[in-house]
Amino acid sequence: MADKPLEQDNETHHPDLEVVHTSMIDGLSQLADYFGFSKVMGQLYGVLLMSGGPLSLDDMMELLSISKASVSMNMRTLEHMGMVRQVWMRGKTGRRKYYEAETDFLQIITNILSGREMRDVDRAITVMEENTVRLTESLDEMNDADRATAQLYMERMAQMQTMFKFAQLVITSILTKVGEMDLDEITHIEIE
Repeated sequence: MADKPLEQDNETHHPDLEVVHTSMIDGLSQLADYFGFSKVMGQLYGVLLMSGGPLSLDDMMELLSISKASVSMNMRTLEHMGMVRQVWMRGKTGRRKYYEAETDFLQIITNILSGREMRDVDRAITVMEENTVRLTESLDEMNDADRATAQLYMERMAQMQTMFKFAQLVITSILTKVGEMDLDEITHIEIE
């Protein structure tokens, strides 16, 4: 593959190569949106993933026709998530930062699950625990109707806590299993 992305090398490419390149960037944009991230994050990751070499913020801004502020902000998030990394380019002078995509997809999944997902689950459990304590401490001050509503709330929160604690267990199990995997040894996966 060339050192420059298709859009930058000013050469004519086979139409199927162009279609696949565009399709991958669009697909990663949609996938990012599905998982609650910005579409721009998916596009930036896609441009880097499909590039034969590192790209600068200016390169990505030009390729995607988006503002430098948007590129910079989304690249910081991608870098924080471990999906891209800053690289130094030999022979390049100036203050430009260059980036490349992380291609260890198990590492990306691990970073996302152990970071954002676990934080969100932990936060949800904490909120429900705090709310249960608040209602428990206030039960004696409530009239019968409010007490019945508070009991309903506490039952529903207990059910949700069970689900979120199960999610914690699943995420932790996945992270443990992923840490033990060697993708080079996997030749196929059977799903029953």
